[in-house]
Amino acid sequence: MRALGPGSVSSLLKTVLDVVYVALVIAAGAIVVAAFGAALFRVDPALLGDLKIDGVGPEILARGPVVAAALTAAGLYVGGVLVIVNRLRKIFTTLTEGDPFQPDNVVRLRLIGLMLAGLEITHYVTWAGTAWLLPQLHGTEPSFSLSSWFSVLVVFVLAEVFREGARLRREAELTI
Repeated sequence: MRALGPGSVSSLLKTVLDVVYVALVIAAGAIVVAAFGAALFRVDPALLGDLKIDGVGPEILARGPVVAAALTAAGLYVGGVLVIVNRLRKIFTTLTEGDPFQPDNVVRLRLIGLMLAGLEITHYVTWAGTAWLLPQLHGTEPSFSLSSWFSVLVVFVLAEVFREGARLRREAELTI
């Protein structure tokens, strides 16, 4: 099976990324609806009434800031992954077209690298915030993920490979 062009592995991966992208958009929408619902119940506790979910009722209202922080963290995470998947979709579109060394792909890969680094840093910040604000819910310390930071480095190296490929392609186009 070919790596580039229509009917290739890259076109199959592009299709998978499209499905994942739609699922992430739905997840982002669900987070927005949940955040709106949490804000609505926080503003008017009477809306909750006598609702009991596994023995939990008005106690949920007391944890409003925790729910808001959790929804914010989830929204940021899903938003970051959504940006990464969207840029990957665009890169795989160029692979499917058989023209991967476009200058736009360099920018896309750099953004993916920045988003991966940002997600990893957000992981540490979220852990620290949870440890500070909710010590009773806090578990173990976060481990330094060497594979995550190696992935960030690989993406930046790939961006430079694509930049050099785009430069060589430009030179080849200028050759008579």
